[in-house]
Amino acid sequence: MMHARSPAPPWQRYVPKLYTVLVHGYRWGDFRADLLAGLTVAIVALPLAMALAIASGTTPEKGLHTAIIAGFLISFLGGSRVQIGGPTAAFIPVVFVVIERFGYGGLMLCTLLAGLLLIGAGVLRLGTLMKYMPKPVITGFTAGIAVSIFSSQVKDLLGLGLDKVPAEFFARWQALWSSLPSFNAWAPAVAAGCIVVIVLMRRWKPTSPSMLVAVVGASVFVAVSGIPVETLAQRFPQGIPADLPVFAFPHIPFERTLELLPSAFTIAFLAAVESLLSAVVADGMTGGRHRSNCELVAQGVANCASALFGGLPATGAIARTATNIRAGGRTPVAGMLHALFILGFMLLLAPAMAYVPLAALAGVLLIVAWNMAEIESIRHLMRGPIGDRVVLWVTFVLTVAFDLTIAIEVGVVMAAFLFMHRMAEVVAVDQHVDADADADDEDVSVPTRPAMRAQLPPGVEAFRVSGPLFFAVANRLDELLDQFFSPPKVFILRMRLVPLVDASGVAALAGFLDRAHKLGIRVIVSGLQAQPRAVLEQMLTLGHPAIAAEVPDFAHALVAARTLIEPGQAPPEAVG
Repeated sequence: MMHARSPAPPWQRYVPKLYTVLVHGYRWGDFRADLLAGLTVAIVALPLAMALAIASGTTPEKGLHTAIIAGFLISFLGGSRVQIGGPTAAFIPVVFVVIERFGYGGLMLCTLLAGLLLIGAGVLRLGTLMKYMPKPVITGFTAGIAVSIFSSQVKDLLGLGLDKVPAEFFARWQALWSSLPSFNAWAPAVAAGCIVVIVLMRRWKPTSPSMLVAVVGASVFVAVSGIPVETLAQRFPQGIPADLPVFAFPHIPFERTLELLPSAFTIAFLAAVESLLSAVVADGMTGGRHRSNCELVAQGVANCASALFGGLPATGAIARTATNIRAGGRTPVAGMLHALFILGFMLLLAPAMAYVPLAALAGVLLIVAWNMAEIESIRHLMRGPIGDRVVLWVTFVLTVAFDLTIAIEVGVVMAAFLFMHRMAEVVAVDQHVDADADADDEDVSVPTRPAMRAQLPPGVEAFRVSGPLFFAVANRLDELLDQFFSPPKVFILRMRLVPLVDASGVAALAGFLDRAHKLGIRVIVSGLQAQPRAVLEQMLTLGHPAIAAEVPDFAHALVAARTLIEPGQAPPEAVG
């Protein structure tokens, strides 16, 4: 019989993973693997950090300083073994607007406030609340940010002679259109060359540092050929300082704190969501489990430190974290070494960085924007209910045309009203259902009771989901398989008491099925009602390879489970 895990003591939520690693033993083989992974990630992060800083409206060394200071602290204090932190593309729209309206001092105050908010969220154990964000809202504002990044790079992509790019979307495109006569054909040629190199290298050599190769190749080509393309040295005549990041405390407009609070909330929200999403992705790739509240505290400390050393907002970076895992990173030491490698590159290679063409960095960011757009996720959500599609596109349009803060607020409120509307519809339907309809053993018994467990063959576990599977409870599915020391062979997911499923619930169920498939667990789904069945069929989830059978009730599920455990029995008829 399988036993559930005992709950961890509260203080363990805030123990950094680095401490856990060191306590359990850190060997030379671990260090060697982390050293190689840290070097690989640093090579990837170097051009990206500069490109993100320039796109945010500041100088390239700000991005490098952020990757060094925040990247080190996120790994040193964080709740994930393999998380890589630093500046990310998600911050570009909000940082650009804050710098334009309040100056760099205003951004420092914003980042400090965001850091304090993140620390407070971690202390108050609000890390799990970040998982309640509806999937259409996340996909909508992420795709909107991708469009904003693209529009911010058109100037360098086309080599336009525009002194200052407006922050507002429509004003920006009007200014870009007015500057078209200054178009430089060499700029898009360089950017296109970088994009082609990155795409081909990712296809044929996915472990290679494609972005760095593309940027270095473009820099050499521009320097040797002498073509008229703007470089870092021309945009920033002062160059990149080959110095250590210095603690700086310039004038900060504390009197404008109230004006900056909405932007600070947005930065804190983006940092929390992206870092926890990155940690979840890392868990799926490594089989580990992160500490969400510890991660939030680390993000807060890192953002405060980044601001005080003249950096930008920072968070966990999904792509760099995945690169770390694929390169063999095992512990937080890899992330700390990645920060030290970037520091070494900056001290040694600062003069050479002046030759980097801005069009090459624009090409790098176009690749980042395309990856952020999550086209497949949008296609998947477009198969979902009409309400989720409306939330997705409203959030997207508001992010692009107006403001990220407004988009998130409106998206969450719309999702909440949509859920209440769906629940009202479900209640209206249930009033016409027979009182005895749910009185069978399948619905009134509890999976953990001895009478129910006695019916389960060895190697089989059952779990009943009761109530709507929507964005606020979808994350619980991710925790089902963590309740056992060893995974079962067959998992019966009883869904007779689930009246409705939304797009976030489908995404959570798909994530649960992905984990089960990776662990070799066969899943049997029982008792699907009409609305969940229609949504799951519409979003192509019932055809998941982890699902061994979809049956009408628990009795049929037991027969199916015995068939899977004892292959000699006649299999039941599976649906879907």
